[in-house]
Amino acid sequence: MNQKQKKTLLLTLGLVVVLVALLLGVRACSARQEEQEAQEAEQQRLESQVPTASDTFETITYDNGDVTLSFTHDEAGNWIWADDPEFPLDASYLEDLSDLITALDPMQTITNGDTLESYGLDAPTGTITATAEDGTETVLLLGKELSDGSYYLKTGDSDTVYVVSSELHECISKGIYDMAVLADIPALTEDRLKSLTISGAQSVTFTVTQDDEDGAVWKSEGEDVTEQVEDLASQLGVLSFTACIDYKPSDEAVSICGLDDPAAVLTATYLDDQGKEAQVTLTIGGQTTDGTGRYARLNDSTTIYSIGSDAVSEILTIAQSGLSE
Repeated sequence: MNQKQKKTLLLTLGLVVVLVALLLGVRACSARQEEQEAQEAEQQRLESQVPTASDTFETITYDNGDVTLSFTHDEAGNWIWADDPEFPLDASYLEDLSDLITALDPMQTITNGDTLESYGLDAPTGTITATAEDGTETVLLLGKELSDGSYYLKTGDSDTVYVVSSELHECISKGIYDMAVLADIPALTEDRLKSLTISGAQSVTFTVTQDDEDGAVWKSEGEDVTEQVEDLASQLGVLSFTACIDYKPSDEAVSICGLDDPAAVLTATYLDDQGKEAQVTLTIGGQTTDGTGRYARLNDSTTIYSIGSDAVSEILTIAQSGLSE
């Protein structure tokens, strides 16, 4: 390579370096601009949110027109129902509501609007009071529902009216039993089941053993009834409650639900997750008011749950008529 070619190569390399530097500079500038725009957009979003007195709350009370419910924290910082701290509350409902209150992004803000009455805010359809640890309160009032499902809303200390999505209304529409953690019914699969008794008008007892070739073998009064209980075996492995009906029912409620004279009682001996022998009792009462389920109890708990009628159809049939031929 002669001297002239070397100079040309060096000049070309120099231009490439300059172009690369310019490109990197442009990209860095663009990234800074995008970051700044994102920060400005986030700041505008935060400024447009419905104002709250705090980002965290110690207590939340809401009135949805049908019921007033109050929640607070226990000593461990967990959400509890103020009226009954022992109630099996699913705290995620309150966590979601708390987060929603502190991050309400209105779809519209009305600063010079009509009278509060025209928005339904003179007699709110829902009221939420969230109190921070220092005692400061955030009060939210829900007004009329709009045609698209959104709602008018204002805070307790301002006449500015907002339009918010239906999410807040849906959160406070729940009753206390909608927020209950449902008890788990053990999965009575054939590989874990040892024995089973179903009682009602009839009473039938089964034993379940494992055969190396045939799998689970069901017997009743010494007879092999494996083929007759295929549907029952399928149901027992997936039993679950659908709702909490009454946490501390009165004797009258127990009677109304048909649990003082149950349609069926299932008592099973099975192997738990640790491989130890355990026992479970499921008591099935009358039909639920909507006709889709049955009232039920687990073991010696007083709580009344509902369970799908289809889920316990075989149990009910055997309790009523015994084992079919």
